[in-house]
Amino acid sequence: MSGVPGMTGPPGADETDAERRRRRARFLRELAEARELRNRVQPRRAKAARLRHAMRMRTFRW
Repeated sequence: MSGVPGMTGPPGADETDAERRRRRARFLRELAEARELRNRVQPRRAKAARLRHAMRMRTFRW
């Protein structure tokens, strides 16, 4: 994949578990940060999403 830093060969070629976990942790941190930013910028939409999620959880049958 040319143009993408850190990607020199096929996926998983020389990648260790530790590198993969670090990359995944960084991705999840960035995802959570983006979600928090979106919730701050669009509070009404975030509140509606929270209410929808609460309704889904209340009606979920175990």
